[in-house]
Amino acid sequence: MTEAIMNTYGRPTIGFTKGEGAWLTDEDGKQYLDALSGIGVISLGHANPEITKVIANQASSLLHTSNLYRIPAQEELADLLTSISGMDNAFFANSGAEANECAIKISRLAGRKKGIENPTIIVTDAAFHGRTMATLTATGSRKVQAGFEPLLNGFLRAPFNDIEAIKSIAKNNQNVVAIMIEPIQGEGGIRVPNPDYLKQVREICDQHDWFMLLDEVQTGNARTGTYFNYQQSGILPDLVTTAKGLGNGMPIGVCLARGKAATTFQPGNHGSTFGGNPLACAVGAAVVKYIQKNNIAERAGELGEKMQNAFRERLSGLNNVIEVRGKGLMIGIELDSPCTDLVAKAMDKGLLINVTSENTIRLLPPLVISDDEADKIVDIVSGLIEEI
Repeated sequence: MTEAIMNTYGRPTIGFTKGEGAWLTDEDGKQYLDALSGIGVISLGHANPEITKVIANQASSLLHTSNLYRIPAQEELADLLTSISGMDNAFFANSGAEANECAIKISRLAGRKKGIENPTIIVTDAAFHGRTMATLTATGSRKVQAGFEPLLNGFLRAPFNDIEAIKSIAKNNQNVVAIMIEPIQGEGGIRVPNPDYLKQVREICDQHDWFMLLDEVQTGNARTGTYFNYQQSGILPDLVTTAKGLGNGMPIGVCLARGKAATTFQPGNHGSTFGGNPLACAVGAAVVKYIQKNNIAERAGELGEKMQNAFRERLSGLNNVIEVRGKGLMIGIELDSPCTDLVAKAMDKGLLINVTSENTIRLLPPLVISDDEADKIVDIVSGLIEEI
């Protein structure tokens, strides 16, 4: 590996040269079943023919003009996403962190317009919202934050899945303008809240005139069985962000807004040179249409439930397994001790996985995997756990 790359990732020496569907091929020709899909990004599979065609066609006609002008592809994608989400409008960025920055700025500016001098956002323990200064402050991980102090003011932390803690903050702080939550915590270990958690948060936000800000960077785009996870709770947030699977590998993020949140920004309040360019938005629109046309969300929900049940049955007799949990094809297997070494062991067996929170195996396979590929993932991962 070249020393010309900053040492920020601690990568293994493996490098890939080709992908097709749920499979990657390395420089030596060895194939790997991808149960991580680029951390939830390649939702429609590597080198998806329909998406590849859109990339080639758009790249051959127009890549970039900037947001000084109308971008028809951006308008098409905004119409698709607002129709699906129930939101009113969209701001396009290049990543999930940027989309979250947008939502944070909208919340702060709206608070300022209400006369709140120190607008404050409630965030949760073990959350992950990005690595920019605002989003790493919102993130609930000292490992992510360490060394980057002083962090930003304007955030209060509550335990995830704890409604009473939010109610307590509401009684004791008059500066709160929003609450920022992942419907399912990804980096935090695939933490799934109580079924009524989001609905209760929505009620508290309505009572106190707060924005409800949902970070669906990882849970969105059909990953958990509906296009957005909040749609399973029968509520509408004021702000929702997503990225990852929206571009199937093309960098794109979006902040969707509704009601007062949708009219907070005015020209000059926010912007992006590359955000929402013709290429990214043409691909995003193709991804959304593919998901809808092929019932990808429904398929992800059904296959994910099947995989979780298979894991529970296979691992039921092991005392080192604390819990199998998740929604759709966002699956976590929590063990009773650190298991980061399983990443390399799985790679030796031709499987790509991830471990979060040191002891939770995270699986985010492409949403288009076959039943046989899903069974293979279950078999290899279960075998690795049985060997511990």
